[in-house]
Parts: sequence; structure tokens; C-alpha cells
Amino acid sequence: MSRLNVQPRRKFLQSLTLGAAALGTGGLTAPINASAGNIRSAFGNDPEDWMKKITGKHRIVYDVTEPHHQFPFAWPRVFLLTNEATGTPQSDCSVVVVLRHNAIPFAMDDHLWEKYKFGEMFHVTDVNTDKTAEKNPFWKPAPGTYKFPGFGPVSIGIDELQESGVQFVVCDAAMTVYSAAAAGNDGDAATVKKEWVGGVFPGIHIVPSGVWAVGRAQEKGCAYCFVR
Repeated sequence: MSRLNVQPRRKFLQSLTLGAAALGTGGLTAPINASAGNIRSAFGNDPEDWMKKITGKHRIVYDVTEPHHQFPFAWPRVFLLTNEATGTPQSDCSVVVVLRHNAIPFAMDDHLWEKYKFGEMFHVTDVNTDKTAEKNPFWKPAPGTYKFPGFGPVSIGIDELQESGVQFVVCDAAMTVYSAAAAGNDGDAATVKKEWVGGVFPGIHIVPSGVWAVGRAQEKGCAYCFVR
């Protein structure tokens, strides 16, 4: 694999840091505080409703903070496949994938990837082309897109994993911060955030924060796995 170009992401993070400095500490925390003050309206009457589906005997939560190539989606499938190979059906497994920090764009549709250049913003490389991703590489991939040595083609699209019972949640706190940064000083952060929320795929739950979701999943008995 060729050396990845880190300049777009560095520039974005630099602008995020400079923006925070210019606005003061409250510049980026204010949107989070506003969101936190309206949790019930943002996430429904019960922000823990998704946890009711964590019923399997074997439970695991994957903590995804960075794109990490295909691993955020490969490990859930490996968990299911190896459980099946040892006599445990998918119905006895509960798998949660928490998309937080720089992994949040995987929860959103291609329109937003194209408009906001998520591939550059979050430094996502299409593992099949070795180029910056121009669309979400893990939403409804063509059959055979992903292959592992010794395994052959594997179904690791988000939609395919959802069909196997895997739950995905995405961090609202990160969406709040990054959408505000994407809007810039002269943009409408609230409008950008609303657009991002509207672009979250069906079945993916928006949670108050990724760390909140990781904690709740562990309280429900999920083993913890950090995705590298």
C-alpha cells in the first residue's frame, strides 16, 4: 500500500484548532453543551432504547475512533463467523459498533461524502483503490468487493452486517463538533449539523456520545474491543 497523504487531514485539524483558539474554549464546547441540554428531544424519550436489542448470550462492543481501513467492519464479521464455526448461531450473539471521533462519516450517506469531502476531512482511503475515498466505502458495497486471504469474499458492508444483527451507533458529540468546524466561522453550524443528522443511514442510532454508548454497552455485559 502506498504512503497515505496526510496533508488534507492535517489542514483540517489545524483549522479546527485555530478556530477553537479564535473563539475561545467555548467556541467548540458551546454546541455540545447546547446539545447536552436537549438530550431528550434529540434522541427520543429513551436514548437507551437501542440497548434493548442486546440480548445474546455472547456480547461485544467495538470502539471505533479512526477509519482503520476495513477493520471496524471486518472484526464484527469475524466475531460472527467464528462463533458460528464453534456452534453459536448469530441469534445468540449481540454485536455493537460505536462510530465515534474520526469514524463518524461511516454512518452517513454518499451525498455528504461528496459535498463535505469526508474522505479528505477524515483521512479515509478506499482500500481497493488506495486513493482517498469519494463515497462511503462500506455502504452497500458490490458483492466480492472485500476479500481476505484464506476466507475469500466477506460481507462487511454496514447494511450486510445490519442484516446479521450488528448494531451501529454514532456519536452526536463528534457530529456536533465536526459539523460546526465544517461550517466554518461564516457558516450556519446548526444547518450543517441538521444535514449530517439527516444523512445518517437507516438503523444507525445517534447516541449522545460515543464514550457514553461504549459505557452503556459494557453495562449490558458487552466485552470491550478497541479497533486498531
